[in-house]
Amino acid sequence: MRPASRNAVVDKRRIILDAAVRVFARQGFHTCRVADIADEAGVAYGLVYHYFGSKDEVLDTLFSERWDVMLEAISEIDRREISARDKLYGIASFIVDSYRHDPELMKVIIVEVTRAANSFGQTHVATIREAYTRIGAIVAKAQASGEFRTEVTAEFAALAFYGTIEQVLTGWIFGLLAEDEGAYEAAKAAVVETVCAGLEEPAARSAAASA
Repeated sequence: MRPASRNAVVDKRRIILDAAVRVFARQGFHTCRVADIADEAGVAYGLVYHYFGSKDEVLDTLFSERWDVMLEAISEIDRREISARDKLYGIASFIVDSYRHDPELMKVIIVEVTRAANSFGQTHVATIREAYTRIGAIVAKAQASGEFRTEVTAEFAALAFYGTIEQVLTGWIFGLLAEDEGAYEAAKAAVVETVCAGLEEPAARSAAASA
């Protein structure tokens, strides 16, 4: 009986988190209540507080779960024996596909955390910066090998790369950009080309164009 009970605990917590995503995406974090999350999850109001100390902790958990997955994806892609351009394409693909498969969660993370400079964004600034650091390390290695030029710092290139992706996601979130399977695939290539066109040495750029 104990294993079944443990599974039930995990399931209830997941149900609450999934419900919170829908509520935060629909109503906005600051305008919703814990009761709204409970209603959406179909659980008692007090059960939310059994798993989470506050509405803030629910959002913290959603962000941390997703961001940890992205950080691991960046590291896994960086370990591959491929060009820096292909690594950046892999990261762009992961982020765009994350939005494609779970747009509500990505909306919550972008609108309520990474763009909330005076609240949750400030709280998680070190964690957010870690993504830039890992992307910057890919650029720095490419600069050291001669694949990328050195006129632009790795740190700035990482910010430009992630910032471009985030702007595209924001365009989809607020209905400013066309959104379909073709748009998703085109965005991946456009983001990488936008950044790499300014970073690649002529020889590397010629090789990428002919590949």
